[in-house]
Amino acid sequence: MKKKNTLFWLGFAATATVTAILITRAFHHSKRLNEIADEGYETAADILFPETPTRTRKVHYGPVLPENEEVLNG
Repeated sequence: MKKKNTLFWLGFAATATVTAILITRAFHHSKRLNEIADEGYETAADILFPETPTRTRKVHYGPVLPENEEVLNG
């Protein structure tokens, strides 16, 4: 019975630790996104957090120009 209790408490401690880490990371991520949103412009992530990569490949800053010549010529 002692071995079952030990395993139970080890599992409980591991679950509690993982849960605490996930909640902490989510809190910090939310706080960071709020800081970026409060800044009010598109490059806020680059200015506020220059040491961390925040942009994905799909993000495009600046005007979007049409590539099709038919659109340009009318």
